[in-house]
Amino acid sequence: MEGDDGKRRNRAEKNADRNRIADLQTQLRHLLNRWDPIGVADLVDDEYDCMLGPVLTRLARGDDAAALGEYLWFEVKDHFGLDPERSRPDVLAEQLVAWFAATKA
Repeated sequence: MEGDDGKRRNRAEKNADRNRIADLQTQLRHLLNRWDPIGVADLVDDEYDCMLGPVLTRLARGDDAAALGEYLWFEVKDHFGLDPERSRPDVLAEQLVAWFAATKA
C-alpha cells in the first residue's frame, strides 16, 4: 500500500507543477502582450508564445536582467526583424526578473 501512496503523491506533485507552469505561462503571456514590440497584441494574443518557454527557462535557471535582456534584444531583432531600441527589451527584462522573483515568494 505504501507504494500506492507514493504514486499518488508523485502524481499530485506533477499536477501541481503543471498547474504552476500553466499559471506562469499565462502571466508571462500577459506581460509580453503588454510589452508588444510589434504592435499586434490587440489582434493576436499568442504572437509572443514562441518566447514563453525560452524566457521561463532563463528565469528558472537564474539569468539576470542583462542576460535576459540580451535574449530579448536578439529575439526582437532576429526573429521579429525590428529595431530593439524602440521596444526597450532591457526594461522588460528587469520587470520579468522582478516578476519571476515575486512568484517564488
